[in-house]
Amino acid sequence: MAGDREFMKTNLNFYGTLCGILAAVTYGTNPLFGLPLYQRGLSTSSVLFYRYFFTLILLGGIMLVRHKSFRMEKRQILPVGAGGILLALSSLFLFLSFHYLDAGIAATILFVYPVMVCGIMFFCFKVRQSRATLLGMISAIAGIGLLSLDSAGGHFSTAGLILVLLSSLSYAIYMVLLKVTSLRELSADTLTFYVIVFGVAVFLAALRFGMDFQMLPDLFSLGCVTGLALFPSLLSFLLMAVAIRQIGPTKTAVLGALEPVTALIFGITVFGETLSWVQVIGILVILAAVTLVVVGKPPVSNASPCLPDKQD
Repeated sequence: MAGDREFMKTNLNFYGTLCGILAAVTYGTNPLFGLPLYQRGLSTSSVLFYRYFFTLILLGGIMLVRHKSFRMEKRQILPVGAGGILLALSSLFLFLSFHYLDAGIAATILFVYPVMVCGIMFFCFKVRQSRATLLGMISAIAGIGLLSLDSAGGHFSTAGLILVLLSSLSYAIYMVLLKVTSLRELSADTLTFYVIVFGVAVFLAALRFGMDFQMLPDLFSLGCVTGLALFPSLLSFLLMAVAIRQIGPTKTAVLGALEPVTALIFGITVFGETLSWVQVIGILVILAAVTLVVVGKPPVSNASPCLPDKQD
């Protein structure tokens, strides 16, 4: 019996790790599907409206088929609305940064959000941090500094850096909301459905309620929008939920380092982006810094992890 339990535990760990890897890889396909839409003349607001709207349809259909509850209490409307706006802003800032930065660099800088989460929990909620966390924060800043150096590699701009950092900050605040508000009481699918509803509303408003709406120019664009909704949105979310349930949020966050790596691979192989050796070192420093933060032991053995748990 003990051997069977150990075998089952091993299989669940393998399954959870595989889901975590696939979740990171699918999220890293954002530029793969988003940049071709830019090349066809679609605005950032139009691309993100299509992404959120198609995701809403897909997720809503899955919830109906699986008979999932859409119920939400009145006291949860405000935090859900705030979460939806924060996620929409995170997407908006990231996609705007693609106009100023190579997609791979932007995706790498975005991955400092766990460091920001730890900082918010420390300064706003007095959650103590380990030495590994503090060292990781300093290293992440140093890595961003290396990326900002003007060299022979891919293009970089201060405006793009600010946009990505705003994207990371918006997402970090959203994750903190999951930890400290009534959002933690909602199931993952219900929470995400209503967060996306508010996100659709944000981008509809950005399009002046249809006045600036752009039709998809061809079937290829429709395929790209469907890919955005399916891979970095719906599939990444579902796989992430499974990974967190099987191997926990810390290990899942470590596997998230594959997100910028995936974006870098697509940026170089598909879009012809280049990197200097200094920027490569900066990317490695950022990945090492964030990994140090999420795997570092808390200062007290029974303390909650500084990275808020996502809902199952």
